[in-house]
Amino acid sequence: MITQNEQMIWVQAVSYEDLAFNTGKTIRYQGEEVALFKLKSGKLQAIQNRCPHKEGVLAEGIVCDDHVFCPMHDRKIHLPSGLVQAPDTGCVKTYLTKVDDGTVFIGFPINDEMAC
Repeated sequence: MITQNEQMIWVQAVSYEDLAFNTGKTIRYQGEEVALFKLKSGKLQAIQNRCPHKEGVLAEGIVCDDHVFCPMHDRKIHLPSGLVQAPDTGCVKTYLTKVDDGTVFIGFPINDEMAC
């Protein structure tokens, strides 16, 4: 199911209960690939699924607290902000999430001005 408001298109991703804790899930929507995570706290985080360094698949990375480590070269990415942690540099897009009646939705900006 896809719903739209003035700024976002909300895309149905997965059942909240089907997400494993601290394990990424790849979600695809119109050519975009998102890594969706349910953290140990139960909070959801969604980021661009490719590391800015060498395109590592972030959904396959190791989650520790509110960071994911790229499986290719261990770049540490802060999930809420999308920033690669120093001494490395770079960033990935972040996406809004919401849960409605047990279903996770990811928000995609209509004008795609989401930059990191």
